[in-house]
Amino acid sequence: MSEQSQGGTGRWLKRITKSMAGEPRDLAELIEALRAASDRGLFDGDALTMLEGVLSVADTQVRDIMIPRSQIVFVEHDESPDRIVAHVVDSGHSRFPVIGEDRDEIVGILLAKDLLRLQIADAEEFAIREYMRPAVFVPESKRVNVLLKEFRRSHNHIAIVVDEYGGVSGLVTIEDVIEQIVGEIDDEHDVEDDQPIRRDGPREFSVRALTPIDEFNRYFGTEFSDENFDTIGGLLMQQFGRLPRRGESVRVGELDFRVLRADRRRIEMLRVATPTDHVPPREEDRGVSG
Repeated sequence: MSEQSQGGTGRWLKRITKSMAGEPRDLAELIEALRAASDRGLFDGDALTMLEGVLSVADTQVRDIMIPRSQIVFVEHDESPDRIVAHVVDSGHSRFPVIGEDRDEIVGILLAKDLLRLQIADAEEFAIREYMRPAVFVPESKRVNVLLKEFRRSHNHIAIVVDEYGGVSGLVTIEDVIEQIVGEIDDEHDVEDDQPIRRDGPREFSVRALTPIDEFNRYFGTEFSDENFDTIGGLLMQQFGRLPRRGESVRVGELDFRVLRADRRRIEMLRVATPTDHVPPREEDRGVSG
């Protein structure tokens, strides 16, 4: 760090602590001081969110942010190239654990980008072991800040999470870790702010949790009550009976809901699956994408 940056940081910290009766005695007091400084305009809300995220990762374990085993898209080691490509296209993910005899036997990681070689390779001679990367395993109890250091050092972007008995309990990516600090990172699969519902396939839809229930009902032809909740996310909170984690699923009526994104306060993004092909209303009639 340069002298100039050190001086700037020192002045910034002094300004935060100047109005305090004394130095923060614990993490809670430090966070309160940061929030007070943000309220006074010392820095904006986005910076406050990141600072709180940095402070929280040391107290966060991998089990708190991992994608649970039930929601992992696996690739079997003896699957055909066509089926593997279908998994990649359907899921939209970029990395896939490859399993052997069962889901507790992870033999490697398959990157979607490596499958581009199939375009020029002879499918009859396809051997998945030539495409796989080594799998990294971490315990559920590992601290997230430690995992981030390991990701940076090893250049890995994904790790398999195992329980105390060595069984696979989930997976975690570097994006999951970074999002704990900077907040949710939108990608090409996310719904735009002005597009609360997006049709991803004949039976699959991406839905923002803040979508009003009446708008959701018009789109899907459902009759969910909005007497107690205004949004579809609020309705699902009632179904779960708690704040669900990313990857958790629930069925409401004939629809299957899976949480795509959630933080410690609310659900943000959902995947909705219909039992049959669903043709949504016209965009100009409903104000959402069809």
